[in-house]
Amino acid sequence: MSTKKTNAFRHILTQLISDIFEKSGNKPLNYKQVAAKLNLSDPESRSAIHSILEEESRTGQGGRFKETEKGRYILKELQAFVIGKVDMTADGSAFVIPEDEFEDDIYIAPRKLRQALHSDRVKVHTYEKRRGKRKEGEVVEILERARTEFTGTITISPQFAFLIADDRKMLNDIFVPLAGLNGAKDGEKVIVSITEWPQDSKNPVGRVKHVLGKKGENDTEMNAILADFGFPLEFPAEVEKETTTFPSAIPPDEIGRRRDFRDITTFTIDPADAKDFDDAISFQQLPNGHYEIGVHIADVTYYVRPETPLDKEAFERGTSVYLVDRVIPMLPERLSNDLCSLRPNEDRLSFSAVFEMDANANIVQEWFGRTVIHSDRRFSYEEAQEILDQKSGEYSIELLELNRLAYILRERKFKHGAISFETTEVKFRLDKNGKPLGVYVKERRDAHKLIEDFMLLANRRVAEFIGKQGKGKSKKTFVYRVHDAPNEQSIASFAQFAARFGYKINTKSDRETARSLNTLMERIEGTKEQNVLTSLAIRSMAKAIYTTKKTSHYGLAFDYYTHFTSPIRRYPDVMVHRLLEHYLSDGKPVNAEAYEKMCEHSSQMEKKAADAERASVKYKQAEFLQDQVGETFLGIISGVTEWGMYVEIEENKCEGMVRLRDITDDFYALDEKNYAIIGQRKKKKYQLGDEVRIKVKKVDLAKRQIDFTLVS
Repeated sequence: MSTKKTNAFRHILTQLISDIFEKSGNKPLNYKQVAAKLNLSDPESRSAIHSILEEESRTGQGGRFKETEKGRYILKELQAFVIGKVDMTADGSAFVIPEDEFEDDIYIAPRKLRQALHSDRVKVHTYEKRRGKRKEGEVVEILERARTEFTGTITISPQFAFLIADDRKMLNDIFVPLAGLNGAKDGEKVIVSITEWPQDSKNPVGRVKHVLGKKGENDTEMNAILADFGFPLEFPAEVEKETTTFPSAIPPDEIGRRRDFRDITTFTIDPADAKDFDDAISFQQLPNGHYEIGVHIADVTYYVRPETPLDKEAFERGTSVYLVDRVIPMLPERLSNDLCSLRPNEDRLSFSAVFEMDANANIVQEWFGRTVIHSDRRFSYEEAQEILDQKSGEYSIELLELNRLAYILRERKFKHGAISFETTEVKFRLDKNGKPLGVYVKERRDAHKLIEDFMLLANRRVAEFIGKQGKGKSKKTFVYRVHDAPNEQSIASFAQFAARFGYKINTKSDRETARSLNTLMERIEGTKEQNVLTSLAIRSMAKAIYTTKKTSHYGLAFDYYTHFTSPIRRYPDVMVHRLLEHYLSDGKPVNAEAYEKMCEHSSQMEKKAADAERASVKYKQAEFLQDQVGETFLGIISGVTEWGMYVEIEENKCEGMVRLRDITDDFYALDEKNYAIIGQRKKKKYQLGDEVRIKVKKVDLAKRQIDFTLVS
C-alpha cells in the first residue's frame, strides 16, 4: 500500500475509533473491545487499532486518546470535536467558525482541511491549546457541502481541461475530463459541477453543466454572477408548465368569496420600468368624515399552493434578484408580470389591510382579508411626484391627502425612535448591450416615502394583529422581520469616529442613540462624508432577519413587524399571507420549528441576493472605469484594511483600492481602532472619510477589481 493510502486508511480508522468511544459514553476500552465494536476481527486491523491507540496516547504528542490503566484507553476529551463552517483565507488555510457561538474560531492548516471548501459544514477535531497560541484543529468529516457548482473560465489542452473558478475562496482548480466538456470552448465562462474528489487527489473532478458564453460579454458575466451565488438561470419545465394551467379570467365564484373594492378609487405607484406591481392603494372619504385607505397586495397564495413545484421553486429561490441591468424573478413571468401583477384597468385578486383613519392618521378600525380590486391608474414615482409638486392633476385630491397622512405617520415613527438612513443609491445608464455610459444617484422624494409609509403601516399592523393574540401554548406561530438593537461596543466606536467630524452621538439609551443618529443623518445630508458615515452607521447596526421568535425592530422602533407587502418578490411574505389567512379562518397555531427553518433559509437567500446585486454593481463600476485608466479623480476614503484603503470617487461613486504597497513614501500600517492607515516614520495619517486625489491604475473585469494610486 502506498504511503498516501496508508495515511488515508489510518486517518479514517482513527476517526472510527473516536466514534466508538463517543457512542459508548467514553468508557475505558482496550484495543480488542474497540475492534469487536467495529466488527474488525482480522489480525491486521486489530494491530492497526492497537498501534493507533498507543501512538495517539503518548504524552507530549497532542494525541486524541489517553491511557487510563494498562492497555485501556479513553478519548482525551469528548468536546474535542466541534461542528462549524469553513472560512477560507487567501493562503489556503482556514478558520472554522463553530455553531456554538461561545466557542473560539479554530485555525486549520492547509494540509488539515481534508478537501473541505469555503462555507462547508464540517466536523473538526481540536487540539489542546498551547499557551499563547490560538486553538487549532483538523477536519475529520465534511457534513454538508455549501456548494458543488462553480462558475469560472475553462482552459482546454489536448489531454484534459480544468476550471479556474471566479470565486476567490475556491483555491482548487477543478479537473474536467474532455468527455465532460458539454460543448465548451477554450476560454469560455462555464458552470462546472463537481462529480467526485478522489481521496488522494489535490483537485476535484467535474463536468461542464452549462456554457455561459464568451468571457467579458454582458449576458455571460451577469449570468455568471447569478450562478456563482447559487441562483438558477431558468425555471424548471414543470414549473413553467404549472403556470400555463391558470385561467386568465378570475372565476366569478372566487370574486363572490371576497370583499369587492373594484368601484373604489385605486392606483399603483412604482418605478417607471417596473413590470411587477405588488401593491396598490385605494382611497375614499367616508360619510363620517374619516378616510378608508386600503393597502392591497397581490394575492400570490391563490396561485402558489403549498408543496406544488411552483411553491418549492419559489421557496428555494427565496427572493427576486435585482442586478444592475435585469431582474431575476422569484416567480415565473406569467405570474410576476401578469396574473399577480396589479396592472391598471384589470380585475385582480389581492390580500388587503384596510384602515379607517381620522384626519390625524389615527386608526379607528382595521380589517384584513382577501379582496378583488381594479386599479384605475398606474403612476410612476416621477408622475406622482409631479402631481404632489404642482398640487394638481389626475387623482391630485387623493394623492395630496395620502401624502399629508404619510407625513404624520413618518413624524410619529421618528418620535418613537425610528432611525432615518438615507443612503445614496447609484444607478447606471446603460446602452442596448448593457455597457455603462454614465452614473446617476437615484433620488428619494415624497412619492417614494408616501408608498413606503403605508407599506410600513400594513406590515406593522398585520404583525401586531397576530403577535398580540394568545399566550403560552396558544401563542400563534408567525413570521416576523426583526432587527436587534446595536451592540454597545459597535455603536460606541461609531460615536467616537463621528466625533472627529464634529458630530455628537448620545449612547445613554437606545432611544437617545436613535434620536442623535437621526440628527446626524439630517446634518450630513449633501456633505462629502454622508456616504461614509451612513454606511459605517449601518455597519454598526445588527442585521435584520426573518424569525418566528418575536422581538422588536430597532431601526423602525416597532414592537411588532413583518413583511406582508411584496409576495411577488419575497417568499417570507408568501408565508405571512398563508399564516394570516389560516388564523383569520380560526386555524390552530402551526409548527414553529418548521417555520423557523424556513425563516433561516429566507434570511440566507436574502443575503445571497444582496451579495449578487453588489457583485453586479462592482462589475459595472469596473466596466465604467475600464476606459478611464490614467484619469485622476477626487475621492473619499470609504474603508481601511491591513492591505490597503478603499476610496469612493465623489463624482461617480465607483469604489476601488489603493494598495499599501503602492504608497511608497513610508511604511504604512493599519490602525484598526481609529479607522486609519498611519506611516510608521513620518506619522502621516489616512483616515476613513478623508478626501484624497487618486488615479485609476488598473481595472480587472474578471475579478471585478479597480486599483487606484494616490496622486500627491
